[in-house]
Amino acid sequence: MKSGLHPYLLPLEEAFSDAGDPEIAAGAAAYMKNISSFYGLKAPDRRMLIAAFIKQYGLPEVSEIDVIIDSAWKHPMREMQYAAMELLVKSRKSSDEFRIELYERMITNKSWWDTIDYIAPHLVSFHFDHFVQTKSPVIKRWMESDNIWLQRSCLLFQLKAKAKTDENLLFDLISKLAGHKAFFIRKAIGWSLREYAKTNPASVIQFVQSQPLSGLSKREALKHYTK
Repeated sequence: MKSGLHPYLLPLEEAFSDAGDPEIAAGAAAYMKNISSFYGLKAPDRRMLIAAFIKQYGLPEVSEIDVIIDSAWKHPMREMQYAAMELLVKSRKSSDEFRIELYERMITNKSWWDTIDYIAPHLVSFHFDHFVQTKSPVIKRWMESDNIWLQRSCLLFQLKAKAKTDENLLFDLISKLAGHKAFFIRKAIGWSLREYAKTNPASVIQFVQSQPLSGLSKREALKHYTK
């Protein structure tokens, strides 16, 4: 493997490198607080390159997914992590109950809001819907982990659930984290409530008024509410 990158991904690495823009890369790095280096690809261009790559090389073999994604996650350029997530979404129907272990590695390594906020509603949500037996034990473990990114994932995996949201679970998780000091937890509490308020505003308003939430969480939760 070149620099630890799985051979399957080498053509994609080359395509990203050729299409990268140093000016865009510098801006992306600054915006992301220099948590990573970037090739400098706008999202539509990155997705176009990924689509062309998949068309030519196909999706990863199921038996190789873990090693392919792990190698992408170790890559110094952030776009390779974005590509890994998109490949997993396209491959998620072939997953099994143990795929959550890969998602957990992704959540807890090179952690920042950009990856968590994709993994939770697109990958973790799908996994819990299709492997229901894993849901309660994983959420319990993640909530007790003291890892803010695992906890944020618990708050956000239902972000797109709308009427299928498990309200009792969402409110219980928020209640347990209501006093958390971390910005990314308080922000996620507000965001998850704001999204659910689009489906059940009365329930969210009542919950917010009854809980000792931070000012940030309350503002985010009721951001679009008007009497």
